Amino acid sequence: MKVLVLNNGIPFLKGGAEHLADSLARELVIRGHQAQVVRLPLRWHSAEAIADSMAAAAAIQVQDADRVIALKFPAYLVPHENKVVWLLHQFRQAYDLWGTPMQYLPNTPETDELRRAIHTSDVRVLRAAHGLYCNSSVTADRLERFNGLHAEVLLPPHGGADTFRDDGLGDYVLAIGRINASKRQQMLVEAMAHAGPDVRLIVAGQPETPEDGAVMERFVEENGLGDRVRLLLRFITDEEKVDLLAGSRAVAYLPHDEDSYGYVTVEAMLSRKPVLTTSDSGGVLQLVRDQRTGLVADATPESLAAAMTTLTTRPRFASDMGAAGHEMVEKLNLSWDSVVETLLS
Repeated sequence: MKVLVLNNGIPFLKGGAEHLADSLARELVIRGHQAQVVRLPLRWHSAEAIADSMAAAAAIQVQDADRVIALKFPAYLVPHENKVVWLLHQFRQAYDLWGTPMQYLPNTPETDELRRAIHTSDVRVLRAAHGLYCNSSVTADRLERFNGLHAEVLLPPHGGADTFRDDGLGDYVLAIGRINASKRQQMLVEAMAHAGPDVRLIVAGQPETPEDGAVMERFVEENGLGDRVRLLLRFITDEEKVDLLAGSRAVAYLPHDEDSYGYVTVEAMLSRKPVLTTSDSGGVLQLVRDQRTGLVADATPESLAAAMTTLTTRPRFASDMGAAGHEMVEKLNLSWDSVVETLLS
């Protein structure tokens, strides 16, 4: 079968969705199919730019593909008679992020018109899909709440589980992944001003905008944290990621209302590291159980500082939680065989 995997793409940035799209295509090829990933640009700096991205996706004519598997907005707007949607998330600024600090778009008549257009097209296109699945119960609940559509939950496996290892308890808390306001690495850096003197933090990943990195650099310099906070503000290779995870004390991952459990969470647990997250991190809480597989803090620098201090000063506690997280993720027994079979059925 010839299969196109449709996703969005931002040049020189790679996160969990990109990893999932590449893994899906690779697993399809392993099973004898022809598969390619096609990434559509999404411009979101204005209502007009978003509308243009929607129109461009809807105008694409896919030929010579037996099946299309679309993952995100606006990629799922591409028409195809045998399209399956494995929904990672919609354009959340038009839904649950509207009216929050992460809304980004202005309150204007143009934005109101855009939100109505997104809602209308989402309902029409997703309802007409050959199959509709979500990557987590969080995403499925949102889809039902805002659009009245039901989707089966199809949890994504991790493509490289065997590559992760544990080098023992290191001396730093690691925050790894794409850096932006919704992932809240800046809050971790601010927490270091309140943490115990032995706490170390490494933030590693490509900033989505220059300011996302600059704001952390300024805070570190202004608060004299250069000896305890290391900022690796660049693309991190898979090999570097494995090494950083293996040598850490714990992994911090605190996105705002994450759609799924997050690859960072799973990768930390595969590396036998406890995960520090926050009580408003959404799907991450499916795997992070407070004081069992990690620590769940309030979304404040002070609460995060206390949690990082606990992880640093109680190594046996951290080690036990890391082991419990590893056991939990192993028991999930996520299988690419079942995912591929479902998406091609």
